[in-house]
Amino acid sequence: MAHPKFILSISCKQSLSNSHILDILRVCSSQVFTLLLMAKQYYATSSLVIGYALCSSLLAIINKYAVTKFGYPALLTALQYLTSAGGVWILGKLGFLCHDPFNLENAKKFAPAAIVFYLAIFTNTNLLYHANVDTFIVFRSLTPLLVAIADTAFRKQPCPSKLTFLSLVVILGGAVGYVITDSAFSLTAYSWALAYLVIITTEMVYIKHIVTNLGLNTWGFVLYNNLLSLMMAPFFWFLTGEYKSLFTAIESRGERWFQVDAFVAVALSCVFGLLISFFGFATRKAISATAFTVTGVVNKFLTVAINVLIWDKHSSPFGLICLLFTIAGGVLYQQSVTKKGITAPQHEPESSEQTKDDNEGIELDEEKQSLVPTSKSSNA
Repeated sequence: MAHPKFILSISCKQSLSNSHILDILRVCSSQVFTLLLMAKQYYATSSLVIGYALCSSLLAIINKYAVTKFGYPALLTALQYLTSAGGVWILGKLGFLCHDPFNLENAKKFAPAAIVFYLAIFTNTNLLYHANVDTFIVFRSLTPLLVAIADTAFRKQPCPSKLTFLSLVVILGGAVGYVITDSAFSLTAYSWALAYLVIITTEMVYIKHIVTNLGLNTWGFVLYNNLLSLMMAPFFWFLTGEYKSLFTAIESRGERWFQVDAFVAVALSCVFGLLISFFGFATRKAISATAFTVTGVVNKFLTVAINVLIWDKHSSPFGLICLLFTIAGGVLYQQSVTKKGITAPQHEPESSEQTKDDNEGIELDEEKQSLVPTSKSSNA
């Protein structure tokens, strides 16, 4: 018969062995669960970045295609506002997002921002109607130059550093080279481009400070911006006389007034305008500010590449080189301002680049907008 102490020793060893195995299993299961969560987060973040990149890089091209096929810039922007405002309201009712309720007091305070936003989208759409996507990108990339001048002249900000000044010279040189070599130069197109440039600069320098004090969340921002812009749309529709052209076209075409390709182009433009609001907001929350900026730069190159590949509505080879120089100057400008923000944090709240990044991150519009999650409405 075995000694009691011997039996107790064996029992203790078995108990310790089982306990050790359970601990190992717990650790392994915990690690597996952590890895699964990391993988899930990685794929979710990757999906958001890819979605934002596709929406941002394709939006200007889709808008160009839509306004070319449709032919009515003011009505197109009104449909985009309707889609974005309606989409936010419906998704809010379904519980997919939370937005501030619409009230008259906030609407009055938000009105100046909405007017500038509408003018930015209106001039942007007319620019795309009369010029190619490359021209739009060049003038969009010129905004840091005017923002820096406005900050120094009107807001008493310090003069740009040497690196910032160099980047602005590169941007200006690329833009001038592009304009000189633009074979499709049109006074009408460049008039819209200059109007867009002035308005978008005004938006970046001043309007953000108006909007920040309202305390709206991002989707409330989108709702107010697009709904107020939708209310202003009929005024511009009649002011430009576009309604006459539309009614004439409907009467002349008779039963063939509806064209499938134009309908698809407009629908894509409206849907992508709403999608960039979502992906722009979600991506900015999911990744760092630096990564978001890099993604925005890559998107511009993607826009240029896609625009060259799909059709002939682009600039000459030398014009494309000038365009790439302009974008490169924008990258250098972002780097110089980021470095300045790190070395002199006391000026960070007044940084024009911060204003620029915030506006572009809210435009969904990306380009818009792009005063909504995207630089620019959702639609710019």
